[in-house]
Amino acid sequence: MARDLRALFGSNERLGAQEAFTNRQAQWSAVAAALTEHLAHVSAAGFDVQDLEAPRRNVIVFHGVGGIGKTTLSRKVESAIADAGRRPAQWGAPSWPDSARLLPVRIDLARSAGTDFEQLVLTLRLALARHVGRGLPAFDIALRRYWDAVHPGEPLEEYLRRRGLAAMAGEALPGQIKDAVGEAAQQLALPGVVASAAGQVAAALVTALRQRHEKARALAGCARLADLLEAEPDLETFSFYPHLLAWEIARLPAKKAAVPVVLLDGFEDTGDRTHRDLERLVQRVVWLMPNAFFVITGRSRLQWADPALQGQLDYTGPTAWPDLAPASSPLVPAARTGTAGQAGPRQLLIGDFSGEDCEDYLAHRLTTDDDQPLIPADIRTVIARRSHGLPLYLDLAALRFVEIRRTRAPIADDFEADFSALVARTLQDLTADERHVLRATALLDAFDVPLATAAAGMSHDAPALRLVERPLVYEDPAALWPYHLHALVRSTLRGADDRTDDRWSEQDWQRAADRAHTALGHQWTTASAGDRTLLVGCLRQGLRLARDHRLGLGWLADAAWAYVADSIWEPLAPPAPDIPATQAGQAAAGGPAGTAALDTPADALVETLSALAARQREHRTHTADRLTRVIDSRLLPEDLTDMALYYRAKAHRDLGRGAASRHGMQQVAAGTTRLAPAARRGLVHLARLDGDFPTAHQAAQTLGWAGRQHRVLGDLAWIHAQMDQAAAHYQAARADAEQHAVAGETATSQAQLAFVRAFTDPEAADDDLDLATQLLAGLDLRATTLTTRIAALVRDAGTGGEEFLERAAVLDAQVRASGVRAARTTLALAVCFHHAVLNDDNALDTAIRDLDQLTRDRDHAYYTDIAHFMAGRPLQHPSPAQWLDGPDAVRGRWRTLVIARQDRLRSADR
Repeated sequence: MARDLRALFGSNERLGAQEAFTNRQAQWSAVAAALTEHLAHVSAAGFDVQDLEAPRRNVIVFHGVGGIGKTTLSRKVESAIADAGRRPAQWGAPSWPDSARLLPVRIDLARSAGTDFEQLVLTLRLALARHVGRGLPAFDIALRRYWDAVHPGEPLEEYLRRRGLAAMAGEALPGQIKDAVGEAAQQLALPGVVASAAGQVAAALVTALRQRHEKARALAGCARLADLLEAEPDLETFSFYPHLLAWEIARLPAKKAAVPVVLLDGFEDTGDRTHRDLERLVQRVVWLMPNAFFVITGRSRLQWADPALQGQLDYTGPTAWPDLAPASSPLVPAARTGTAGQAGPRQLLIGDFSGEDCEDYLAHRLTTDDDQPLIPADIRTVIARRSHGLPLYLDLAALRFVEIRRTRAPIADDFEADFSALVARTLQDLTADERHVLRATALLDAFDVPLATAAAGMSHDAPALRLVERPLVYEDPAALWPYHLHALVRSTLRGADDRTDDRWSEQDWQRAADRAHTALGHQWTTASAGDRTLLVGCLRQGLRLARDHRLGLGWLADAAWAYVADSIWEPLAPPAPDIPATQAGQAAAGGPAGTAALDTPADALVETLSALAARQREHRTHTADRLTRVIDSRLLPEDLTDMALYYRAKAHRDLGRGAASRHGMQQVAAGTTRLAPAARRGLVHLARLDGDFPTAHQAAQTLGWAGRQHRVLGDLAWIHAQMDQAAAHYQAARADAEQHAVAGETATSQAQLAFVRAFTDPEAADDDLDLATQLLAGLDLRATTLTTRIAALVRDAGTGGEEFLERAAVLDAQVRASGVRAARTTLALAVCFHHAVLNDDNALDTAIRDLDQLTRDRDHAYYTDIAHFMAGRPLQHPSPAQWLDGPDAVRGRWRTLVIARQDRLRSADR
């Protein structure tokens, strides 16, 4: 490992400060496989280094967000190729032949390195000078002619020394060039004075080549040498000289033969979308040296396979660069993704470290004298979590650890922060417009180009189109909005202290949040009706923006009603606010669900919808408590307050709090808001639960679709053991729900249909349950799901023995956890039905006692009556239920259902 001098000089202690390298085995495997293929290609009999039309497969690209470890990977690959002993053990041996001679040449193209095109080409020649140890006449003569013309009076050795290239055989190269020129002059029999002038030697050589003179036989095989020597010796001509270098490499004797592996790092600094001059020259080198292999690392993928760049670059399109073309469409540049095939088989995204990799990196980054990790495990865990796998963050955190340790022992809370240096690193190669769009998209969980443009307040899409091709933007083509920022980049932009020149003020963030919120509303309101996925996606992002930035509700009110109308209840709760107050004004305080302060209408709406969705997974007591907080806050407008009132009343009903539920339903029913019909239905349900069936039946006649009339009548019918009538009502309810495209109501009606059919026709109930299960797929309806499981028990009543009771016990535990009393009492009634079918009097006695304890002096008291009806037992203490056609008729029908099940089971045994 290399020493980390920053950490070493950051403390008076002798710390083990290593530049730890964490496993990049997948990237090494890709390099090894591509290089093995390249070696086989260049050694094949048909390979011709002067073929300028053949597709090029001599390049592999690694791209990724700044700080992901591209430079470290480039250096490690260079050292692994140069010396097998320095290859990480986990990488394993490459598959190329042992006889292969590879010549790694790493060139840093970052602006900070100051590498220009001349230096790039000279670096390649210097690497060969050290390896070959002699002149390469075709290239050297052309180079000498160019140098004398472009750098008159400046010795090449002085240039190499000034550029820091002398160590790479910088002293040997001028001598090799001189020897090559002199040898050519000698072969051409030029006078001594003339031989010292490269221009005259080149002119004589051109004449000899044109005349096919015997004296030029050694270089006659280079078909384009004469043309290059005749051309004006400027930078454009110089950029074609790598062809001569490739030709010289191809004719090296076997003892000196080598395959250059050129590692070009920091490729993003070769230019941008508008200025590609340096990129064009570098691409020319790659194309003209097909016998060399290039490993390119940078922030962006190469667009060379995009034919739209024709004219900006010399060689473009998928035919020229088949391994760089996106697999999906060679015509459309794909955004950065972590999925294979999006950017060509030789364009690989360097992904984030896994949690295990982060821990390993930090454990080896700073060590004690006895090679133990200096950073404690608890601090390593916090750093790894906050890093989102970005190596640069891990490195900065290690330096922060050393800095804090100077004065005290670091603790985990010291690392619950972001680094402003990450902001500068992220923004450094973006244009001003791209930086503006980037900050705007940091407000969004996911986005598309129109949404990003609108959030940034820009009138054109170009900056957003450029941004989504940056490696800090990931793509999921199957998602609602295909793009999202790297998690650490996003949190850093929003949370770190931004010291850049174009940093945003608090008002800038607020205005961007308002634009993003408006844009989300526009997407939802202009989309086709019934797009539930878009509705939920817009709600999730819109609620968070409104809450965190104290925005007005606007379109969120209508969206909330659309969300509730379908009764599907996807989770909506946004994460706790994680942005500083300077960006969001006085952002609402975060906390666990149901405990965050309610200061704005947005806070109250977030809490309302979160409670409604969560009630499918938590006890109804929590739902009632959370909605009470919302109602007491008085932050919502009247119609949304009624939403909270209505669903709190439903929660009270589920909990058996009849009086509280009735009070809430009456409040809503007396108004004119959208839930008034539903509240009137709720009052009918309460009357049914009390056993006031005539009142419930009469009121149900006027409910209509809005009050779910058919489902309410079905609920009344099955209690009276009128199962066929109930089934007809539930079928009509399902048809109404399908016509109105309300998925939740469709599933609920179908579950109830399965439940009543389970009493009369178990085989038909099988099909009904299958359909109910299909309709519930993708929905979060806890009570309805419990109904289907109770229906399955009713279907199997009289069979299963101990297994039936075990299933009932498991289901009872799930029902208790939900807090839905109606489901618990119905389950208890189903168990009574089972024992009645078996004529198991002892078990039935116990089941009836349990049911009586559940319902005595509470809702569903008449369920105990029904249990007695099933068994044909006398009823000493009847409930106050007012049966529609009298208790005797109801008793007879329930007893008939039991006898019919017994007959069915006896017939099956014969």
